[in-house]
Amino acid sequence: MFAPTVMKNLCFLPFVFLALLLSITGGSPESVADEKPNVVWIISDDLCPELGCYGYPDVQTPNIDRLASEGTRYTRAFATAPVCSASRTAFQTGQYQTTVGGHHHDTRDYPVLTEDTPTVTGLMQDAGYFVCNGRGKKSELKLAKSHLNFVYDPRTFFDGVDWSQRAEGQPFFAQVQIKEPHREFVQSTRSYPNAPIPPNYPDHAVTRADWANYLASIEVLDQKVGDILSRLDEEGVADNTIVIFFGDHGRPHVRGKQWLYDGGLHVPLIIRWPGKVEAGVVDDRLASLLDVMPTTLTAAEVPVPQLPGLNLLDRESTGHERLFAARDRCGDAPDRIRSVRTSDFKYIRNFHPDRPYMQLSSYKKLMYPMETVMKVLHARGVWDSPFMATTRPKEELYDLKADPFEMHNLADSPEYAERLNELRNAVDSWVEETGDKGRIDESETVDMEALMAEKRKWYARTMEKRGLDPDTSDEEYLKWWEEQLGVRSADQ
Repeated sequence: MFAPTVMKNLCFLPFVFLALLLSITGGSPESVADEKPNVVWIISDDLCPELGCYGYPDVQTPNIDRLASEGTRYTRAFATAPVCSASRTAFQTGQYQTTVGGHHHDTRDYPVLTEDTPTVTGLMQDAGYFVCNGRGKKSELKLAKSHLNFVYDPRTFFDGVDWSQRAEGQPFFAQVQIKEPHREFVQSTRSYPNAPIPPNYPDHAVTRADWANYLASIEVLDQKVGDILSRLDEEGVADNTIVIFFGDHGRPHVRGKQWLYDGGLHVPLIIRWPGKVEAGVVDDRLASLLDVMPTTLTAAEVPVPQLPGLNLLDRESTGHERLFAARDRCGDAPDRIRSVRTSDFKYIRNFHPDRPYMQLSSYKKLMYPMETVMKVLHARGVWDSPFMATTRPKEELYDLKADPFEMHNLADSPEYAERLNELRNAVDSWVEETGDKGRIDESETVDMEALMAEKRKWYARTMEKRGLDPDTSDEEYLKWWEEQLGVRSADQ
């Protein structure tokens, strides 16, 4: 036991340390807190790297380009799911959505997270951070999209909607949500003559008009990013703030959102931290959105639980050797697809090969004009693609260097049999090791008949608001799209 005088001196030590610390930091408790870096996640809905800083021509993204020039740009970053609620469930927990049971889009059987599944918001709150979720504007104090597939209360999951609500000097962790380029798109006011359209899309006036609106929506996103960066500068906190910009999953187009091709998974990812992250760096390592949580925690000096993600700021790390992703039911399109990606190859397993790639999806039929273009041109016999088949192969394999748009399936090629088997085994192991809950039939816990009826009612009501019969033909529907987009097809 310590002697009373020793105990008295030991009790006094924290005050001596605090006085010393205050003299170093300028004399106020607030300045001590200010030493902790702030963190801002800027999350864009439905975004592939169609940005100037990623080399995409014609689109004007000066603010995001500036962010990239001031930080590190990751060229090969991917979501774990091609739809928002599943992907967001993953990067908020740092676990695969299939592990925590949040794999179905807008799941009807919300899991309760176990104690060994902490969230990034909870850990940052425990570390003293003010955690908020908004639109990055003090004038819009309204809780923004979170869209998570587990049980949570937004009022406690976040402390507020804007970092202006924090206590004086308190470090903040702000998640800023930007809708664009989620559909419905803004209307383009100019053409993009040099902007390439993916070669797996048919060249059609509707295709070009819809793509132009997508790019125009990206330009709106860029303006909003610029507003956030300007605010950080004006408030004098930019130098002590880590900004992480990323898309929650890929683009809202056919073969993009809700598919496991790179169009649905490849996202931009940029990290800026003045003085800590080297400016103008291009990082080609395989990165996952699962990496955002451990990167954030490490930067904030918060202990990191055991997670599948990596700290992106660890320059000694070689990155991931393989990246896994999953797609399960989206709306009224039940499915189960798993994929694994390496630097050079993508393997996809379709657990329901009897269903077509273009199986009925009310969301996509209502929102993706290109889907109707494909169906009409295919029926006319003027455009074809394996994607239009009535069934799918059980397995798909793509050489991503030779075929970056994943158009030529090599799964049946003897030349690639060894690679196919390697990646097939990798998926098998991942399913087992991560406890993939997609193996459980959703109908065991959810009234699927009622769910499908609800989706059909929504679809029919939306079509009727458009002045269309819900069962209108593809030809008639294409005419409607042409009118909406203000274009005329070549046969008119």
